[in-house]
Amino acid sequence: MENALENDIVGHIGMQKYLCTINWRNGQFIMDEPEKIEGKDLGPDPYTALLASLASCTLSTLRMYIDRKGWNIPEITIALNFYQESNPDLTTTIKRIITFPVTVDEDIKKRLLIIAEKCPVSKLLKNNIVINTLL
Repeated sequence: MENALENDIVGHIGMQKYLCTINWRNGQFIMDEPEKIEGKDLGPDPYTALLASLASCTLSTLRMYIDRKGWNIPEITIALNFYQESNPDLTTTIKRIITFPVTVDEDIKKRLLIIAEKCPVSKLLKNNIVINTLL
């Protein structure tokens, strides 16, 4: 099977609690935890990064579709959060709210809702995921 990414994402942590350096194909960024759990809040925490991936993918997918259709929707805003329930398994629900600063017809909104659900990260998160961990 061929990897989805050209290069691996490589993470590293040293002695500073929770501060991680993440290397990607074109650079580096840091991730951290909030101060309330003894991080220094120097970068996004893992949950924030996960939701940011979904936000970015959703926005890009919608922008491509809107542009292809030639619709006059100059901006899109998205807000995300999540919660978890034990019932009897752990169920995670991500709340994704998409808004536009202009009036958009209901028929177009319905179509954009379908397109948002088809963004690659949405499909990945809704799919059966297997994590193979090696040491």
